[in-house]
Amino acid sequence: MFSFLKKSTSAAQPDATTETPAPASWRERLFKGLARTRAQWGGKLKSIFSRGKVDDELLEELETLLLTSDVGIEATTHLLDELKKAAKRDKLETPEAIQQALSDALYTILAPLEQALDVSTHKPYVIMIAGVNGAGKTTSIGKLAKYFQSQGKSVLLAAGDTFRAAAREQLQTWGERNNVTVIAQESGDPAAVIFDAISAAKARGIDVVLADTAGRLPTQLHLMDEIAKVRRVIQKVEPEGPHETLLVLDANIGQNALQQVKAFDKAINVTGLVLTKLDGTAKGGVVAAIARQCPKPIRFIGVGEQIDDLRPFSARDFVDALFDQ
Repeated sequence: MFSFLKKSTSAAQPDATTETPAPASWRERLFKGLARTRAQWGGKLKSIFSRGKVDDELLEELETLLLTSDVGIEATTHLLDELKKAAKRDKLETPEAIQQALSDALYTILAPLEQALDVSTHKPYVIMIAGVNGAGKTTSIGKLAKYFQSQGKSVLLAAGDTFRAAAREQLQTWGERNNVTVIAQESGDPAAVIFDAISAAKARGIDVVLADTAGRLPTQLHLMDEIAKVRRVIQKVEPEGPHETLLVLDANIGQNALQQVKAFDKAINVTGLVLTKLDGTAKGGVVAAIARQCPKPIRFIGVGEQIDDLRPFSARDFVDALFDQ
């Protein structure tokens, strides 16, 4: 029997997620979270641009910096070409002007990835979440539940990772913390768990179903086949579902993220990305590589451990956080 837990409105109820005061705004948290990537860029960019002219030496040094920041060859080549065009067109003659031109070029690459996720088009709106082990998938689901609740949506969680008991327990903990229902089984077929969850959501009038799946590597072909089966089973109970298929990527893996996107997209038709752990890496430049080589909307990014440190991707805020000194 499935239970339906309404969001608590009790102000006196303790909330473990608010023990550590958060900074005043998401933008400030984003700037703090991207500190490592910015440190990789900041001082070096200042040195590179100090000569105040876009010449071969500057372009060579900038190319090295971008490549070592996991921007990737295609995105790096594009950015350098755009910088050369801007230098010729606008006669860039100061470090500030050169940096602004690079910032503008990067924003132009990333802007198409900024696509807000609209969960109001279906009820329930079924989101399947996939990723490799350790990417932060289950934690991201808990944070997404909190985010959608803050948007006034009711949420149900499906513990579709039936291989790792800790994943089920972790998801149940997030469910208790957010006061939402978790559909789980001690063991069994992950597709069946998710099927039951969607059926329960339909019966209860739930707005959003977040369906967890077991972590897997793209090279584990039998597991990739299994997750494709999960997608097919979802379509039996919700013909148009899943309405969104999110791939959770650990920003620490840098260029390997591209291979993950391509492999999971082939198996389950990835429609959006969640980029986690940006606060623990200097490889934030991989976002540009994704934009040029396997563009998928970046629905959310994570820059911290707090429950509200996962938010919709903003290209402008992201670029500003990289270049702010």
